Parts: sequence; C-alpha cells; structure tokens
Amino acid sequence: MIIIGEKINGAIPVVKKAIEEKDAEFIRNRAIKQAEAGADYIDICASTTPDIEIDTLKWLIEIVQDAVEVPICIDSPNPLFIKEVFPLIKRPGIINSVNLELIQGTNQDKCDILFPLIEGTDWQVIALTCDSEHGTPQDVATRVKITKDIVEKAAKYGVTPDKIHIDPLVMALSTDNNSLLNFIESIQEIKAIYPTIKVTSGLSNISFGMPVRKIINQNFMTLAIYSGMDSAIMDPLNKGMMGSIFATEALLAKDRHCRKYNKAFRCGKIG
Repeated sequence: MIIIGEKINGAIPVVKKAIEEKDAEFIRNRAIKQAEAGADYIDICASTTPDIEIDTLKWLIEIVQDAVEVPICIDSPNPLFIKEVFPLIKRPGIINSVNLELIQGTNQDKCDILFPLIEGTDWQVIALTCDSEHGTPQDVATRVKITKDIVEKAAKYGVTPDKIHIDPLVMALSTDNNSLLNFIESIQEIKAIYPTIKVTSGLSNISFGMPVRKIINQNFMTLAIYSGMDSAIMDPLNKGMMGSIFATEALLAKDRHCRKYNKAFRCGKIG
C-alpha cells in the first residue's frame, strides 16, 4: 500500500488554527510524525479562502520540505493554484487531483491544465472518476468510461497509466448499500483494461453517517486491498488502520516472511 498522509489539511480545525497563527512548528511536527509512521507522501491542502490559498500553500510546502524527505502530494480544488506552486516542489510527488469536469467559464478541465505540468517527469496524479456530463456516478460502467477518457487524455501528454491513481469515488455505505461492491467491481474492471494503473480512495467516505466509523474504515481497507487498491489518503498515525494494512498484506503473501509486519510492530507503528 502507498500511504498518502492526510493530516496537513486546513479543513482540520487544529491545522486551520496553525495556519491562521502561522505556527510553523506545529506543521513541521505533523509532517515528521507522518513520515515516521510510514507515510509515502505528505498531502498538503490549504483549505483556505482563495485569496490566501497560494501564499498558504507556499508556506506549507516550505515547512514540509524542510522537515522531511518524503515527497509531497499537492492538493487543491483549483488547478491554477497547483500550477502556481508547482515549481517550488523539489522532488516528484503526486498532484491531487484531476477530473473531467469543465472549469467554470472555460472549455478546459483540470486535466488540460495539469497534465502538461507533469509531461516528461516522474510525477504522478490522482484522477477522480467524475465529469461534467455525469457528475459523480455510482454505477460501474460510467466510472470505467470516465477512466478510459482520462487515460486517453493523459496519453496525449505522455502520462502513462502507471502514473495515475484512479479514484472511483466510493460512496457512503449509509446511503448506498452496494457502495463497497461497486467499488470492488470498478477496481476489477479498470485493472482488467489497465493492469499498471493504480487505484486509490479517500477511504473514510465509506463510513460517513455510520456509528463507530473506524470499524467500517478498517474492514473497508482490508477488502479493498484484497481487491486491488494500491493507495489511500489516510491518517498514518492511526495504528488500527496501519495494523489492518500490514496484516492484510502479510495474509495475502505480499510481505515475505511477514518481515514488514514484524518490523512495524517492533517500531511501534502497530499494536
């Protein structure tokens, strides 16, 4: 599993407070703790008002890059803001995210703006299965169609499927009882067409509106890994969730002699 640490996001109240107070040490410590817990990427999302988002992203990027060697997953709903701060990022990471919804007042979508940035680089990208015609579809067939459209557009810029983390946008179980089953079928059909593509999710969406959400999340993680999910935007400091990942990979013979599981226990990452 590729773990994208989610804890530097201005939508989180304590992070919002740190941004407002310019508490660099708080942000620095969050980055270090996620890296130590096993994050492969650190997601940076300002979640501020548009007038200060670029400056906030620049501030966050500087702090995180100074604190850790872990690459950045740069996250903004505005592709122009990502384009603005992109040159400041020192090592290839992940762009979060693109989709095929047209940007208001233009004939462009996020792919048109962001794919040219990563052409000829080692950067990767998260791509959401939504577009202007269907919005956020729940059915598998439309998710697969949108994936094909994104991959075909990416190919024009030399962005190959192995650099794409497709997010089939898991629905809340509380409103769609077939949410997991549709997600799994989406993974299987997408990977049948593009074997090297990565599948990701914002996994906590599955438990929205449910009691004891962590139980839903952990079991979703296990079933999703078994079905082929490759990455997740999650809290790497959540030992229960990390335990589910290491245990599932060991059970699926993805962890030779259970070395990663045992090492994670010895290092205090699980248990």
